Amino acid sequence: MSDESSDVRDFLARARAAAPSGSARAAAAVLSLDELRARRGLVSESAPAPARWSRAQLSGRLVELSGLGSVASLTAAVGVVLEAQEEGDPVGWISLPSSTFYPPDLADSGVDLDALIVVRAPSIEAAGKAADRLLRSGGFGLVVLDLGPAAVLPIPLQGRLVGLAQRHDAALLCLTEKPGDAASLGSMVSLRAEARRARDGDRFTVTVRALKDKQRGPGWTHDEPARGPAGLARSE
Repeated sequence: MSDESSDVRDFLARARAAAPSGSARAAAAVLSLDELRARRGLVSESAPAPARWSRAQLSGRLVELSGLGSVASLTAAVGVVLEAQEEGDPVGWISLPSSTFYPPDLADSGVDLDALIVVRAPSIEAAGKAADRLLRSGGFGLVVLDLGPAAVLPIPLQGRLVGLAQRHDAALLCLTEKPGDAASLGSMVSLRAEARRARDGDRFTVTVRALKDKQRGPGWTHDEPARGPAGLARSE
């Protein structure tokens, strides 16, 4: 077994051990999904999970979240990360040199950084191999592939990643930087959406709009009020 495979297995063991469930979660006073959403600025702690933009709805699919300008891709992605972690699933985040996030902002939003594996890939090819390795392990409920402006993913690789996501009931979320009328990553993309924000003082509303959806058709939107950490707002 390679050292890289051993590292992934070690991380998964630590993440699962650190994620209480059932009565253990209550005893440890771990925030619930509703509480995490309230921490992000939702109006009510009892607000239901989104019907379409949720980890469960993205499972087994290649999803592209794109946009340019005043977009909120990171905020929308963080919401899915929170849901995966609340369900006890480790999350992998793969990024290129041209894309990044500010860890304190993710922690402020409720993300458990100890249960988030971050891979800094030097190239698209390396990022694709990392996504393949994480999905193939079967231990990740969500893998985020932050492609930034270098939004290229070969079709054969897309097909292989989709197959792994379906086999292991995982979601593959690709973040890209391009306008809504630009071509998607390819024919294997099951859902393509864009996320925009409208600011109101220290709060803003994140709107996820489906540009393409093979399961439900395009055009639907999901609105979610949120409180944006300063660094996260700057990075978007």
